[in-house]
Amino acid sequence: MKPGIRLNWSLVRLIAVQVCIHGSMSGVRMAAPLLALRQGQSALAVGVLLAFFALPQVFLSLPAGRYADRNSLKRPVGISVAFTVIGIGLAALWPAHWSAFPALCVAALFSGGATGCAVIALQRHVSRMASDALQLRQVFSWLAIAPSIANFVGPFCAGLLIDNAGFRAAFAVMAALPLASWYCVRKTPELPLHDRATGDASLHSWDLLAEPQMRRLLLINWMLSSCWDVHTFILPILGHERGFSASVIGTILGAFAVATTIIRVVMPIIAARLQEWAVITASMAATALLFGIYPLLHSPLAMGTCSVLLGFALGSVQPMILSAMHQITPENRHGEALGLRMLTITSSGVLMPMLFGTTGAIIGVASVFWVVGATVAGGTRAAWGLKPGAKAA
Repeated sequence: MKPGIRLNWSLVRLIAVQVCIHGSMSGVRMAAPLLALRQGQSALAVGVLLAFFALPQVFLSLPAGRYADRNSLKRPVGISVAFTVIGIGLAALWPAHWSAFPALCVAALFSGGATGCAVIALQRHVSRMASDALQLRQVFSWLAIAPSIANFVGPFCAGLLIDNAGFRAAFAVMAALPLASWYCVRKTPELPLHDRATGDASLHSWDLLAEPQMRRLLLINWMLSSCWDVHTFILPILGHERGFSASVIGTILGAFAVATTIIRVVMPIIAARLQEWAVITASMAATALLFGIYPLLHSPLAMGTCSVLLGFALGSVQPMILSAMHQITPENRHGEALGLRMLTITSSGVLMPMLFGTTGAIIGVASVFWVVGATVAGGTRAAWGLKPGAKAA
């Protein structure tokens, strides 16, 4: 067996970079809907607000991917940090005034777009650290720990700050957190670019879709990403309807993040024993089952338990998808592939929260879980098609 990649200080710094910038965004993504709801905004308005976290990535993902193929790590991360601090800082200035909702929308646009660009640069950077398929699975498993930690630190800290110091303090802390990302990335050495990193100007990013397995991966990634969006969007609304405090809602979301962290900590070991298609198929089946159960639970403990199980299921997928994607994509176009992946999931992310809000307003927010769960159950066939030797779509 070829040697894998162990966790080292270079990876720790990269994990810390994403934890800080992603954590600030996830904290705002939990706090902003709560503030909007408390000020009397509708579920549809909250859906529009959450859509703004994804909207800029629709336009920036492909340029950011091409930029990552041609350039270094520090510049895109530095720009991302600056925009995140500015955007969330604006929300901290007006949380108690009539203009709070527009300020929240600006914070969502800036932090969502900046975080997406930073993640693409980080993923492209770590892909250069791997020399074979096993190392790809392992290095992406290590990096995948970052959003898990961030999705715990952000909502949990934001919830505590809201309950004890108010929304202004919560947004101020979330605005300051990305500054630590810049401190960490400054000490990260750059890696040499691929000799053909400039790529062929005649090629378009959509040409990558000519590969059938790429289409499968993007479809699967879209389905599972929708599950994350549903959980993030519906849980605060369910908690608000059932009278949960911000701390309780943040803790349930934090339990999900802890579970994804745990599974991703052991993923480097799992990666050496299981292939991508097996992990993805099992995750989709488990997610469909849990989405059918989730709306039937009413106590914080029961919802927290289901959140943990859902975190185990969804947390194992991203490293496998990224590993498979890099194996079927030319090395000098890995950044483009990452940008295309983010574009497809964020394009739906712009529309899906608004669809969730509309659906929830018409037939109830619990029904959204069942609709998405049924969709994921139907998509397990596509995951099975990733198995080596399976007939291409």
